[in-house]
Amino acid sequence: MLTVIYYVGEFISVKYRIPASREPLGTVQVTKLYAVLQKDGKTEYEAGEPETQTCVNSIFPHLGYSPCWYESITKPSR
Repeated sequence: MLTVIYYVGEFISVKYRIPASREPLGTVQVTKLYAVLQKDGKTEYEAGEPETQTCVNSIFPHLGYSPCWYESITKPSR
């Protein structure tokens, strides 16, 4: 029950920008890693171009964005 209350409170905080001094959205620089299968059966990995992704500064995902902490952990940049 506490998780639901926290999620709803966080959603209201992000959607209505409460407190006003807090920035609800942030950005994270990510680099995609491509796995290319070679003819000899080996896999070669190539880094793509770095891109900026928008994320939300919260514990849970809101407004269609992943949390910034999750983006920075799962998609590290070089």
